Amino acid sequence: MTRLGYQIPNFTYPGVASDRLFETIAAQAVEAEHAGFDTVLVMDHFYQLPMLGDPGNEMIECYTLLAALAQRTSRVRLSALVTGNTYRNPALLAKIVTALDVVSSGRAQLGIGAGWFELEHDAFGFPFGTFTDRFERLEEALQIIVPMLRGERPTLNGSWYRASEVINSPAPVGRIPVLIGGGGERKTLRMVAQYADESNLICAVEDIPRKLAALDEHCRSLGRDRREITVTYQTSACIAPTRQQAEADFDAILTAIPQLGQRRSTAIVGDPNDVAARYRQILDTGVDGVTVNLPANGHVPGRVELLGETLAPLIPTDSGR
Repeated sequence: MTRLGYQIPNFTYPGVASDRLFETIAAQAVEAEHAGFDTVLVMDHFYQLPMLGDPGNEMIECYTLLAALAQRTSRVRLSALVTGNTYRNPALLAKIVTALDVVSSGRAQLGIGAGWFELEHDAFGFPFGTFTDRFERLEEALQIIVPMLRGERPTLNGSWYRASEVINSPAPVGRIPVLIGGGGERKTLRMVAQYADESNLICAVEDIPRKLAALDEHCRSLGRDRREITVTYQTSACIAPTRQQAEADFDAILTAIPQLGQRRSTAIVGDPNDVAARYRQILDTGVDGVTVNLPANGHVPGRVELLGETLAPLIPTDSGR
């Protein structure tokens, strides 16, 4: 299960062309593994998000990238944070994630969400639909994907998807955890309680206790043992040996990606002491761990390692629930 995840959301690095791009990404995954992260995650998008850059900025298809990172790492789990359900047929997605599990010797994780980036859907011709449509599609997809990952042959004649005793062979090497991303208290967290092993929250820190209470209530209503579910909180950081260096790293990337300036107020920026203090406050809310990205300086050698060395000692080995 994810307790300390390193997410790579940005593939635009000053002076790095396509022929060196994978090596720059892979170096981050290797640093993360060596520094105590338990999971490496990438976004499932085809265009860069507005708060992270221009649509035309570099964005590598996530499952191809994760399969390649599996060959450079040996311990960390590998996941999307999160897969856009609208982008793939659910039975095909189950096959893709299982293939990742096989080529990584049992390290795949399925992170999934309803999908939200309308520009991307319009450009690629994926049906977007309403908010309700997307959540109905996600629930039907989970009714196909989860049984396939657990060795069953599901049949579904739904409003959005159909499957007929669909076979998933070869089987996963181990049990592939299912993570549902998002903090919607009525729909998303109910689906976490019903289908998932993990929840990754995106919300204000002060809202975390309310989200956890909502998840607890859904588990009670469904008869699910809440202790079976790991909850992490999504964050952005910019760490360096000194606060001055961290601020300089952030300023340096703004020339190439001015949109990252929008994240300056929400990112945790500073030296290891600054960063550790902020993450202690987050962990005190009751979450089991965090997922962290370094959009401004993850490509700088040593920064991911410094982040892992700073945060790994803060993560409890047992949730205590």
